[in-house]
Amino acid sequence: MTDWLGPAEWQAVALSLRVSLWATLFSLPFGIFVAYALARWSFPGKQIVNGLVHLPLILPPVVTGYLLLLSFGTRGPIGSFLADWGIVFAFRWSGAALAAAIMAFPLMVRAIRLSIEAVDPKLEQAAATLGAAPAWVFLTVTLPMALPGIVAGTILAFAKAMGEFGATITFVSNIPGETRTISSAIYAFLQVPGGEGAALRLVIVAVVVAMAALLLSEIFARRVAARVGGQ
Repeated sequence: MTDWLGPAEWQAVALSLRVSLWATLFSLPFGIFVAYALARWSFPGKQIVNGLVHLPLILPPVVTGYLLLLSFGTRGPIGSFLADWGIVFAFRWSGAALAAAIMAFPLMVRAIRLSIEAVDPKLEQAAATLGAAPAWVFLTVTLPMALPGIVAGTILAFAKAMGEFGATITFVSNIPGETRTISSAIYAFLQVPGGEGAALRLVIVAVVVAMAALLLSEIFARRVAARVGGQ
């Protein structure tokens, strides 16, 4: 691939993988917690929380990116506080990871939530009647049985993060080597004469990665489901 892709193209692919990996790993614990809360808990404002979780799917990505800039920019309420501790997201690769995580979060939560809702509550109740603490019930009953959805949601979130563009370019711009991911690199190449070839190569990479993620999501989910069902 290093011979087929030029240095700038390979740099964009490597950065996209880095951003997507960190975005997925960072959001996974929160995704599991939020999915479990929405699937099993009843609390005031539950529908509002559900709406906020899925809001990035409905809002234009540019709006999400602008809200991130207002909040996490160096002059924003959160960004200025973090900047005092040396943590800066705006116009950094870490900001691209944050934007990708937020855009991919709804897909992750939805897949995990559906998987948790498919777990029979009677199994959790049976474990609780045997004296297991709620946290132990979750770790030994709910989590293993919901594993297919967790795997599928994680892979889908990774693929979504790989393709994120609107929120990322609005929040962290399009800086080569720092925030230029595959999507923003394609956009940049299409703005210059003779850049169509490089853009097409990156499009092929994006399609291959997306299809591979979908296939892996299906394969892993089926294998994990078969193992859980066979236990």
